Amino acid sequence: MKRVSMIVSGQVQGVGFRYYVQDIAEDMRITGWVRNLPDGTVEIDAEGKTDVLETFIRTISNTRQGAIQVRNVHVQEKEVCGYSIFTIRRD
Repeated sequence: MKRVSMIVSGQVQGVGFRYYVQDIAEDMRITGWVRNLPDGTVEIDAEGKTDVLETFIRTISNTRQGAIQVRNVHVQEKEVCGYSIFTIRRD
């Protein structure tokens, strides 16, 4: 298991990106959360099997779908904490 925190920039707010991330995470059985940040970026905190999580990161990094345009993804590894589901946070 591995956990990462991701800060995603680009056209990622107001375009359904958080729902897109949640769908991908659930399909890949990744747990954690996603939320908008005040500066226009999106934060993702995700846990999963190492190989699956690496695929998830690549998928998010290469997203250019409709109005969603990911320009940059900063990834930082964190200690696993044991999330059970993937949610959209609204805080």
